[in-house]
Formats: sequence, C-alpha cells, structure tokens
Amino acid sequence: MSEVMETTAPARPAPRTAEPAYLSGFGNHFATEAEPGALPQGQNSPQRTPFGLYTEQLSGTAFTAPRTENRRSWLYRIRPSANHPPYRPHAQGLLRSGPFTEAPPTPNRLRWDPLPPPEAPADFIEGLITFGGNGDAETGAGVGVHLYRADRDMDRLFYNADGELLIVPQQGRVRLVTEFGLLLLGPGEIAVIPRGVRFRAELPDGAANGYICENYGALFRLPDLGPIGANGLANPRDFLSPRAAYEDVDQPTEVIQKFAGRLWITEFDHSPLDVVAWHGNLAPYKYDLARFNTINTVSFDHPDPSIFTVLTAPSDTPGTANCDFVVFPPRWMVAEHTFRPPWFHRNVMSEFMGLITGAYDAKAGGFAPGGASLHNAMSGHGPDQASYQNAVDAELKPHKLENTLAFMFETRWPIRPTRFALETPAMQLDYDDVWANFDKARLP
Repeated sequence: MSEVMETTAPARPAPRTAEPAYLSGFGNHFATEAEPGALPQGQNSPQRTPFGLYTEQLSGTAFTAPRTENRRSWLYRIRPSANHPPYRPHAQGLLRSGPFTEAPPTPNRLRWDPLPPPEAPADFIEGLITFGGNGDAETGAGVGVHLYRADRDMDRLFYNADGELLIVPQQGRVRLVTEFGLLLLGPGEIAVIPRGVRFRAELPDGAANGYICENYGALFRLPDLGPIGANGLANPRDFLSPRAAYEDVDQPTEVIQKFAGRLWITEFDHSPLDVVAWHGNLAPYKYDLARFNTINTVSFDHPDPSIFTVLTAPSDTPGTANCDFVVFPPRWMVAEHTFRPPWFHRNVMSEFMGLITGAYDAKAGGFAPGGASLHNAMSGHGPDQASYQNAVDAELKPHKLENTLAFMFETRWPIRPTRFALETPAMQLDYDDVWANFDKARLP
C-alpha cells in the first residue's frame, strides 16, 4: 500500500513516514492507491467511485496525440480540483518567461559566479531567479532557465501551466510534496514536475539552491539510442515516480500558478494535495545521475557531447531538440593520440551550463559549483588556456575524471538573458580573458 500523509499540526501536514515510496520505470503506466480499494477497477470514470472520490483526468498532451506520445493520468481525489475562487495577479519577483524581451540576445560568452544566499527569507518560489530563455510560453516552444535559492519551506502550493519543470539541485535536499505523492531529491539527482501538477517544496537541510529548466515544448523523453543498441545512457528502470499519497486537510491553502508567463494566486479552503489514488503514464519522476551509463571512446577521438544526453524534448525538426539535458559525470578517459577535453567548437545549438560539484575538465578555474555559463549559437568556445596546455602535455594513460558533475541545457534557439543576468555582480566581466593567451601556431 502506498504512503498516506496525515496532519500533525494545523499549519503543516506531514507524512506518516519520512521516506517516500516509489514506482520504477520511465513513462510507465502505473496504478497506485493510498487507501485499499480507492482505485476503480475496469474503467476510468464509474458512475459511483469508491468512497465517493471525484474523478479527474490530467492530460499532458492533446487527446488525439499518437498513442506513443500520449501522456495522461486519472486522479481520484477528495474534492474536485475546480473547487476554488478566481485567481488574481501575483508579484513576479525575479521570475521571467518567454517571450524574453528585457534584453536582446547576445553573441558574447557569459559566465556567472554562484549567487549569494537570498537577502530575505525565501521559499522555493520566492527564490526563483530567471537567467534567460527563448521561445514563447503561450505557443509552446522554447525554454526558460532559472536558478533557485531557498531557505524556508513552502507553506503554500505552486503549479506551472506553461511547461514542465526539470529541477537540478546543486546544494541541499528538496522534498517535493505533489498531488501524486512524495519525491525526495538532493545534489546529483534530478526531478521533473509535469505541467499543471501542484506541489510544495520543503527543505530538509534548511536551505537549498540549484537550477531549473522550464520546458515549454514537447515533453522530455529518453533519447533514441541508434547504433548504441538497446542499452546505455539513462536506463528506463532507474526513473522513479511516487506512490499515491494524500493530504486530507481542511484549512486555507494558497495556490500560486504560472500561466502565460505571469504568476497568479488564489486560496483553496482545503489542501488540493488530496489525490487518494491515480493511474496513468503522466507523473512526476526523479533520477539519480550516478546511474547514467556513460558511453565513451575506447580508441581515439571522442564522440560529440550529445552522447551524454539524459533527456530530450524534441522539436518539429528531426534531430534538433527544443531542449536536451546533458550531463558530464565521472568517467574514464582512455583515448589514444587524442586531445581529451572538449575541443574548441561553434555550435548551432545554444548551451547553458551549470556545475553541481567539483571541477569541469575544460576549465582550470573560474567555474565554481553553483555558477553558470552561456554560449549562444555559433559563439566560439572550448577549453581555457591552462586546460588546453595540460591536455597537450599530458601522458596519455588511462585516467579517471573524478569529483565532477556538470550539465547543460542545450536548446535550438539563442537564449536571451534577463536584465538581472546582465547586471548582477555575479557576472564575470573578464570571462573572455580565459582565451586571451594562446600562442600562435608554429607554421613551417
């Protein structure tokens, strides 16, 4: 039986146990109930549901999407989710959305130091800061790139009507209490919250920070493996979705939603995290990046960085993603006669990079955990001078890259930075200098 959440104090519903329970598999059709007999059998919407629960379908794709693409779940809840007064506009803070119009896109390479803690206490939503993005939330294309800094639990709920949220913790654990159940994740793990799913973020360690990719486009999925074959990269069995859990709480609960780029707020007279049972293939999920099965060369050269793709959100152009989530984990380097760090390159895709822990092998300094960089389309980039020289001089014996975990949000359109990103003291105004001292090649 799945975990059931009960109230222990008027202001803070709490789970019966501290550890969430999970269902294994990516995009599986799950069936889970927090009370025996709560899930209808044999049909989705019977005339009379068990316990008088209310039936609701949550559709993550259009009704007529092909079966292979169709994502939806059926929820059985204590009250209808429509049971609330109108939403009213809510303060935006530093959260922005597509279309991004505060500043023009820039071809310049940008890099930021880690942000300081928030000046005033902030929960997960108050601590959101948008660094940039592309596309348009209303037309369903592009991404938003955010960082979060939080030092207090949420005492309200949030959901995003504009896209799904890919959450990448960098420091501190986050406990996500969702309509579907509980997810606990920390640095080295990721979570995806589907569009429209309400949740509350709690901080078991008292504070947390990390990165978020808001995907306006097609849902994230596992990339095709092509010649790799049936196995490798992120394996489906390692993705975990929550077992059903619910709150039966009759007290006012604020709910904030992001809709068409703006925040809105209303107040329910109860907690809408009241889903007692659910079944379907649309649900929040988490993944431990340590389980990523890295594919690399065992002869010479090394593959394109696309070989490190964990999740991809395709676009209408085959092979060109609305967004790829790419990870650079600890791994062995054994290539012969090969410059082993990432080579210099200019890319049609735009790359926003973050560092979770350790050091990135193409940067000898200046790129710290919690920091970020942006290399827009066709902007030349690659190893800094010190990393380049170390790689050229290195003895090419088997070497394991350890104490490292970096990632990229890679997207098909230029990322427009926000005013905050361009004006924050955390921006490194001397970033271009890392490529300033290369010697001229020695021609015959």
